[in-house]
Amino acid sequence: MSNRSIQYILILGALAILGVVFIQAYWVVNTWNLKDEEFDYSVRVALRKTAESLATFNNSRLPKQNIIQRRSSNTYVVNINDIIDAQVLEDYLIQNFEARSLDADFEYGIYDCLSDDMLYGNYCDIGSRNKESSEESILPKFKELEYYFVVRFPSKMSYVLSNLSQATLFSAITLLAIAFFIYAIFVILRQRRLSEMQRDFINNMTHEFKTPIASIKLAAATISKDDYIKENQRLAKYSEIIEEQGTRLNEQVEKLLNVAALEKRSIDLQIEEIDLNALLTEIHEDVSMRIKEKNGQFTFQEKAENVSVRADRIHITNVIYSLLDNAIKYSRDSLDIQLILSKQSIEINDKGIGIDAENIKKIFKKFFRVPTGNIHNVKGFGLGLYYVKTILNKLGWTIEIESEINVGTKIKLNF
Repeated sequence: MSNRSIQYILILGALAILGVVFIQAYWVVNTWNLKDEEFDYSVRVALRKTAESLATFNNSRLPKQNIIQRRSSNTYVVNINDIIDAQVLEDYLIQNFEARSLDADFEYGIYDCLSDDMLYGNYCDIGSRNKESSEESILPKFKELEYYFVVRFPSKMSYVLSNLSQATLFSAITLLAIAFFIYAIFVILRQRRLSEMQRDFINNMTHEFKTPIASIKLAAATISKDDYIKENQRLAKYSEIIEEQGTRLNEQVEKLLNVAALEKRSIDLQIEEIDLNALLTEIHEDVSMRIKEKNGQFTFQEKAENVSVRADRIHITNVIYSLLDNAIKYSRDSLDIQLILSKQSIEINDKGIGIDAENIKKIFKKFFRVPTGNIHNVKGFGLGLYYVKTILNKLGWTIEIESEINVGTKIKLNF
């Protein structure tokens, strides 16, 4: 995944988190306002009923307007045109609050116009029906009124919050999900840094190998030309082994460098018109020599003439060689490989050990190799088919694989 893709993910993730937080906050605020309005409505109805009951009890008449006044979020004033009995008021308050299912604690006070003082009434715990007075608190006075009582709900906030349990639960779940998402982002970034460190290490290591490998190959080639070495079969064989293994090691290093370049998107394909008949004929002649040494058979069948494509000659040649190398490496005792060119595809068929259906889905992954138990007679990094798939994707080609265990494999490149 490129750095630009990571940046896009982080930006989109941040915007998604902000959006979720905004929506959640908006929903919680709206729910709070709704519950607050419900609380206010229930309190006003209960206090209105209380005022009417007091008027009936005193055989008096209520003011025509502004009977119930909300002076703060948790404080209400009830205007009464008559003397108020504290015990009667408390009974009516509890009765009407219970009728409206208001189980919030409250305290009340009655204004005494003779002494111009607010007389504290009682602290009422509706839930436990505990009418014992708590420590008296100071309730406000209002000069424009003569006969009134004040009701305050000290625990109003906790009461409203208790009715927001569902919203609180969903908010907690949302915050937990956001926390996990943020943690996942940090893990991804950390893994990204570790991956970049690993890739840089491999790149540096492989580049450092290039010079000694070239020196080894040059030294082996020079030694093999010496007359004394040529006359000594044992030394000549050692020289040949050194040169072959140096070439093999150089090929593996080149594969690592190609994969690193692919990951950095730094490979620039040199697109040109390629005559596939000529290219595959050349590859067939080259690979046939290797297969003959193994007493195998390699046939090239041209089902169409003058087949040309626009592609990168070097990389498409490497793709064909890589697929043929796999066909050779994973064949059984007798090699039998077919290379077929048609108007729209290239086919490579072998009668090798085959691949099971489960592993066919994974063979194009980087570093993946088909498990063979404790048998490791085929060497490699698991980069060949990853390179093949990446190059074909860049060219816009597709690859199809059909395989059966102990029967063989058919690979088709569609262009």
